[in-house]
Amino acid sequence: MGGVHVCEVIKSLDLGGAETLLVERLRAAPRVGRRYTVVCLSASTATLPDRLRDAGVDVVDLTGCPAPLRLLRLAGRVRRLRPDVLNMHSPLPAAVLRPVSRLWRCRPALVSTVHSVRFRLPTLLLDRASGWLDARTVAVSPQVARSVTTWGSRRVSVRVHGVDVEAQRRRAADSRITRKEWDVPDGALLVVHVGNFRPVKNHALLVDAAARVLAEEPRAVFLLAGSGPTFEATARRVAELGLDAVRLVGPVPDAARLIAAADLLVLSSTYEGLPVVAMEALAAGVPVVATEVGGVPDLVTHGRNGLLARPGDSAALAAAILRAARPEVRERLVRGALDSAEKVDITRAAEWFDRLYGRLRGGTA
Repeated sequence: MGGVHVCEVIKSLDLGGAETLLVERLRAAPRVGRRYTVVCLSASTATLPDRLRDAGVDVVDLTGCPAPLRLLRLAGRVRRLRPDVLNMHSPLPAAVLRPVSRLWRCRPALVSTVHSVRFRLPTLLLDRASGWLDARTVAVSPQVARSVTTWGSRRVSVRVHGVDVEAQRRRAADSRITRKEWDVPDGALLVVHVGNFRPVKNHALLVDAAARVLAEEPRAVFLLAGSGPTFEATARRVAELGLDAVRLVGPVPDAARLIAAADLLVLSSTYEGLPVVAMEALAAGVPVVATEVGGVPDLVTHGRNGLLARPGDSAALAAAILRAARPEVRERLVRGALDSAEKVDITRAAEWFDRLYGRLRGGTA
């Protein structure tokens, strides 16, 4: 069998969860007999495109095309690439590419990788109308596989993606250096939150929980990394409460390094898919304290590698952070996190996709 050309299409290559999972998988993907091209509609920074190019992956970035024309341009560019396999990671591009690809002389095998349990209704309807054309639908978590976003698919497989575990272990080994760079005092309990400042991340809940934690545990330091529309409101709330130990540090390009230096990773969201930051924490042996929402329980087992709290309850979240900070509890959770790392090792997902692409090329998947 000759080489297989795989085209992976995603809406953006910004620093988000689905984007990071795709980039890390392709960086870990076997190269023998495979050629990869990633096509994106936009990329606000060069960080992820450059990581792909450094790994030998071709990138087609349509950011320079006028926004209303990007989907039309997308179809033309993918057709000219003549891929053997087309894996689509975003519903709107998938809704366009599935039917038009059936008109091409060289028809690729179609795969959809679904990263979310919900889409906007018009997007969902468009996506599901053509989802049956896929040879395989890959859900990134059991929760996604059960959701409406995979309804009507012919074949659904669950494949938890993951992160570079070895890289996270190396970052964890350098945690003292990282903590000094962020001016974290010796002996501090470092609690890290990494995520865009959007309503779904519920930073207001996190700030209220932090205030409760600091009233009982003055050693705690909270670093909140990210940017977005609720950043200013969150900063005002922190100032109103006089929480000097809660720092909003803005976007952090290598946030995985900050996570690996933490004592705890906290998530306060009202909804999560399968959060990459939680995978990065577990890979580094950092326990996760999170609201029990979405796909979080697929990664975090309460009392084993982290603690789960009721959504929307700042007192419950604060109590979970304080409990996880107890030395005997944290020691147990750290062991559980390290034992969970195999589950989130990106090399396993990369090898699984490589086998899938080979079978699709051979017509046996």
